[in-house]
Amino acid sequence: MFEIVRYTSAHHDEWNRFVAASKNGTFLFDRRFMDYHADRFEDCSLMIYRRGVLYALLPANIKGEVLTSHGGLTYGGLVMSDKCAAKGVQEAFEAINDYLRGIAVRKVVYKAIPWIYHQQPAEEDLFALTSVCFARLIIRDISSAIISERRLPFAESRRSGIRKAQRRGLQVRESTDFAAFWQVLNANLTKKYGVRPVHSAEELILLNSRFPDKIRLFMVFDGEQMLGGTVLFLTPQVLHTQYISATAEGKACGAIDLLFDELLHKVFATYRYIDFGKSTSNDSADLNAQLIFQKEGFGARAVCYDTYEWTL
Repeated sequence: MFEIVRYTSAHHDEWNRFVAASKNGTFLFDRRFMDYHADRFEDCSLMIYRRGVLYALLPANIKGEVLTSHGGLTYGGLVMSDKCAAKGVQEAFEAINDYLRGIAVRKVVYKAIPWIYHQQPAEEDLFALTSVCFARLIIRDISSAIISERRLPFAESRRSGIRKAQRRGLQVRESTDFAAFWQVLNANLTKKYGVRPVHSAEELILLNSRFPDKIRLFMVFDGEQMLGGTVLFLTPQVLHTQYISATAEGKACGAIDLLFDELLHKVFATYRYIDFGKSTSNDSADLNAQLIFQKEGFGARAVCYDTYEWTL
């Protein structure tokens, strides 16, 4: 009933059409996004056909005997059509596991798609993970999200920052100057955590050129001086803050508070969910209390990003 086919570039258009029509896929699974770092990951994405019709996709990479879905993405997991139902997905995972044993994979690491990104209920995979794969939860990251129709008010600390920014006359504008924003972001991450952004400035510029309506940059200005900004990933129902950063001066005068007041209440007020991203560190073991405090100040509350593992 099921046939598993390893993705090649010949499947590019078929893959992308399926992602666009799926019930839980986002543009992160579009090959134009996935393949920007193809040199860093050996792709082992799978296409699952049922009776000759494409049924689901598994974006993945392979390293030795370990398959990860997906090591270069925030989340991976099974991308499903509306036709996917519980029994069929169980059978699909049985077929996937048989295929992986056949290519000498011994372990699977599976980063599930968080439920807020589902356009239809799509947790058939989670049931199959336990009932078929006997998977165990190995990582639980905490993100912070807002449901727009049930917004919580901004905390007083955030409202105070907005008033500071307004008194100074700061302005929020959309920009394409990813290089300038990246310099601020990189300086902050290097100083505070000793790390660099996941994406280089050149990669952000490239991805924005491929997805100009889905990857957007908004910055806060004092005249022509940039004080901070955020890179947004826009999926069908989730506005995701991929990066947020500000200069020391911007932090002192409430630039980020004004930025999100403008974005959440005006520019993107109709978005169903706003996802501020993970607030964990030390390989997801520790809560970054300062970071999540800021996000919760905008009225965001917890959504978990879970990673599972099973052996074959």
